[in-house]
Amino acid sequence: MHIIGIIAEYNPFHNGHLYHLNKIKEKYPDSLIILILNGYFTERGNISILSKEDKVNISLNHNCDIVLELPFIFGTQSADIFAYTSLKLLNELKVERIIFGSESNNIDLLNKVVDIELNDPNYEDNVKKYLDEGLNYPTAMKKALNIEEDINNPNDLLGISYLKAIRKINPSIIAETIKRTNDYHDTSSTDDIISATNIREKLKNNEPIDKYLPSDVLPYIKDISNDNLFNLLKFKILTDQDLSIYLDVDEGIEYRLLKYINESHNFDELISNVKTKRYTYNKINRMLLHILIGLTKEDNKHTTLDYLKILGFNQQGQEYLNKVKKDISLSLTPNKDSNVYKYELKAAYLFEQATKQNLNNFDNKNIPIKKDS
Repeated sequence: MHIIGIIAEYNPFHNGHLYHLNKIKEKYPDSLIILILNGYFTERGNISILSKEDKVNISLNHNCDIVLELPFIFGTQSADIFAYTSLKLLNELKVERIIFGSESNNIDLLNKVVDIELNDPNYEDNVKKYLDEGLNYPTAMKKALNIEEDINNPNDLLGISYLKAIRKINPSIIAETIKRTNDYHDTSSTDDIISATNIREKLKNNEPIDKYLPSDVLPYIKDISNDNLFNLLKFKILTDQDLSIYLDVDEGIEYRLLKYINESHNFDELISNVKTKRYTYNKINRMLLHILIGLTKEDNKHTTLDYLKILGFNQQGQEYLNKVKKDISLSLTPNKDSNVYKYELKAAYLFEQATKQNLNNFDNKNIPIKKDS
C-alpha cells in the first residue's frame, strides 16, 4: 500500500481538487491518502468559506483516509513555514510521497530552484539587493535565481517550499506533481475546473457556482469575507498601544496602518492603501489577521509543534493509525497550555464572529470524525 500525503486548504473544495484526488487513485489504486488540512483561515490570511468540520467531512467523502490539522499559527504564515509544518506532520505518519498540483508540472525544474536557494551562498543577498532596487519579491526571486523558466505561479512556488522541507526533514520522501489545469489568477473562466479564487469571485458577484463543485459541497458553502471583521480590526489598530508587537508588523508598517485606517472602508481598500513593493497583498493580509487574533512575535518565537491532531479518518485510516501510532513522536492529545492550541481556539472564535456560525465546540471536543467505509 502506498502512503501518500497531500496538503490543502479547500477554500472551497472544487472539481480541481476532486481531479487531483482521482488522479492519485488512478495512478495508485491501493493508496492511503493522508491530508494536511488548513482550517478556518488560509495561508494568504483569508477566512475560509467552509468550516474546518465541513472540510473534514467533505475530504472523507472524496478519497481521503486520514485528515490532520495544520494549526492556525503555522497555516497562516509564509509558504516555507506552511510547507515545513505540513511535511513535519506527514513525516510523523511515515508518508512515502507527496503529490501536489503544479503549473509547470516540471519536478526537475522545481528541484533545480531548490538547489540554488539552499546551496548558493549569494542567493539571499541577491534577492535583498533586487528588493532594495524596487523590484517586487517574485521578480527579485526570479532574477536572483537567474533562470529563464517561469516559476512565478502559486502552486509552483508552494511546491518549491515543499521540496525544501523534504530536504530538511526526510529526503527519502518522493515528490510528484499533477498538472494544474486552471489559472489561479483567472476570475472569468467558466470551464468545469476553475480556481478557488474564481469560485469565490463568482460567489461574491452572486453568480451560480454549482457546476464547479461536487454536488455534496454546495450546501456547506458560506458567503463570507474578511470585511465582516473590519470594524474589529479598525478598533484594534486605533486602540492598541504598540502594533509592532504583532507578527509581520515590521519596518514601521504600523505607521502606514495608522495613517490609512480611517480612510479605508474594508480590507481590500486598507491593503491597497498600505501596500508597497516590499509588502505584497498577501503579506499585509496575513499581518492584519495576526493583529486581529493578537498573534505576537513573542508568542510565535516560543511556539513549537507539540502535538498532532487527527481531525478525521475512515476505517482504512483508523487501521493505519493503530499500526503506526506507537512510532509517532508528537503527542496525539492537544496540549491545552500550548500556544498552538490557544491560537487554534482563538481562530475558531474569530471564525464564529465572522460567519455568525455556531461551531458547536468542534475544536474544544477534540473528537475525530469517523466515516464508516
